[in-house]
Amino acid sequence: MEFLEQFSVKETMTAFMVLFAVIDILGSVPVIVSLRQKFGRIESEKAAIVAGLLMISFLFIGNNILKFIGVDVNSFAIAGAFVIFIIAIEMILGIEIHKTNQAQAASIVPIAFPLIAGAGTLTTTLSLRAEYHDINIICGIVLNTILVYVVLKLAPWIERKMGEGSLQVLQKVFGIVLLAISIKLFTANFAQLFQNYIHF
Repeated sequence: MEFLEQFSVKETMTAFMVLFAVIDILGSVPVIVSLRQKFGRIESEKAAIVAGLLMISFLFIGNNILKFIGVDVNSFAIAGAFVIFIIAIEMILGIEIHKTNQAQAASIVPIAFPLIAGAGTLTTTLSLRAEYHDINIICGIVLNTILVYVVLKLAPWIERKMGEGSLQVLQKVFGIVLLAISIKLFTANFAQLFQNYIHF
C-alpha cells in the first residue's frame, strides 16, 4: 500500500518529539495528581484513547470542522486558553471553580481535553500535516498516547513517592507555568485575530 510505503522512522520520531513537547505530559504530572485528588481517580485508558482519537480525527477533519461551524483556528485556540487559565487559577489559589459533585472520575474533561489534546496540540497536528506524511504523524500520535497512558497510570505511585508537601509546591509552580502558557496562547492568537479582522 502506498500509505504504508510512506512510513519513515525519522519523520515518525520527529512528529513524536514535536507532539511530546507540546503535550508535555511529564510537566503535567502535578496537574494530573491534583485532578486525581480532586476527582478521586483517573480513568487512564479512557483519557488516553479519547485524546489519541481526538488528535487523529483532528488531523484529517480539523480544518473542515472548524470551517463548518464558522470557527477559525485562532478562536479555537483562545477557547482552549481560557480552559487552561481556569485550571491554572485552581492550582495556584487552591480554589474550586469547576464543580465535581456528580463526577466520580477524571477522564475526557479536563484530561483528554484540553490537558492532552488541547488547542495547542490539535493545531500542531494540522501544522505537522503540511510537512510530514499522515502515516508518520499517526505513529507519532500513537506513541504519545501510549506514553500518556503510562504516566496517567503511574499517577498514584508518583503521588506517594513525592509526598503531600512537595506536590503542593509543584502544583503551584506548574499552575503558574500553565497560567503563562494560557496567556501566551491567548495573546498570540488574539493578535492574529486582530490582524485578520481589523484592517487599517
